[in-house]
Amino acid sequence: MLIEYGVWVTRLALAVVFGLSAWGKLADRAGTRQAVGDFEVPVRWVPAVAWGLPVVEAVLAVGVVLPWTVAAAAIGVLLLLTVFTAVMVRLMRRGKHPACSCFGAASATPIGARSIARNGVLMLLAALVLWGAFARPSVPAGLPADTATGLALVAVLCGVLAWLIGQVGALRRRLDEQALSTLGAEGLPVGSVAPEFDLLDVANTRTSLADLLAAGRAVLLVFVHPGCELCAALARELPRWRSRVDLTMVAVGNGDAAEQAAWGVEQELGDIPSLVQQGNEAALRYRVRGTPSAVLIDADGRVAAPVARGAIAIRELILARKSVRTQLSSRSNGHQAAMRGPR
Repeated sequence: MLIEYGVWVTRLALAVVFGLSAWGKLADRAGTRQAVGDFEVPVRWVPAVAWGLPVVEAVLAVGVVLPWTVAAAAIGVLLLLTVFTAVMVRLMRRGKHPACSCFGAASATPIGARSIARNGVLMLLAALVLWGAFARPSVPAGLPADTATGLALVAVLCGVLAWLIGQVGALRRRLDEQALSTLGAEGLPVGSVAPEFDLLDVANTRTSLADLLAAGRAVLLVFVHPGCELCAALARELPRWRSRVDLTMVAVGNGDAAEQAAWGVEQELGDIPSLVQQGNEAALRYRVRGTPSAVLIDADGRVAAPVARGAIAIRELILARKSVRTQLSSRSNGHQAAMRGPR
């Protein structure tokens, strides 16, 4: 009987996931079309795929629950996930990380290793459902009616709760975007006290601005996003630039610590710290509106330069910092030589 319960719960879980995915795509038509185009579907096929994909997912969600269609639906789920995963891997190998939008606006995050792992788990569930369709074809008829119905209701409630959590996350992102658009002039005035922050690093420990300034050096906050190709190109240059200037460089990303860690490894950041902001908490405080952008903070904890927006501006900011340090060093050496005088 325990195996029968496991088969039924697995089918319900897969139905909830694909039901949420279909509903999210249908509720966010514009985002679905954008995601389909970003996944390099030919333009003429984008409208059809954007409509057809959620319909197929809805059919599969119903199919894995009904006993006479469960085997065919499980095979369909495996085929769909295999194709989707192959497309993800191909894009990631080419350095592209488009937003998945697998569950509509609630999951508008760039694809990454976490996306592949999620698909792998779903494929495992689909394989278990397919096995259960042949090994236990009587499920759920062989279970007590009240228990089978209760489990189905719990699955529906879990799906509704997951949808509500996703909507809260999407609302938070929209509020952040609106706040960024109403900040006024970009960046804080030069000389103003740099706002404090307390962000997670890739090891899920907290790092504050005070921690970064403890070394007594200026800090360069480089705001990046895992789905930004310009950010990736800039990130690969940061280790080389850091070896030439006396700066503490920090990459500040969004979202998940594990995904930010994987992105840092992929871009070969080395020992340059990566911090993760929830939403845009640090960007809002520094009035940073886009990525890649950088904010230079001097060793005294004050904003040392206007926001550098774009890879070229960030390179120029680093070069300017290097030039100033070189001039100061030359003047110091010349002053010391003058004080010693001729021998």
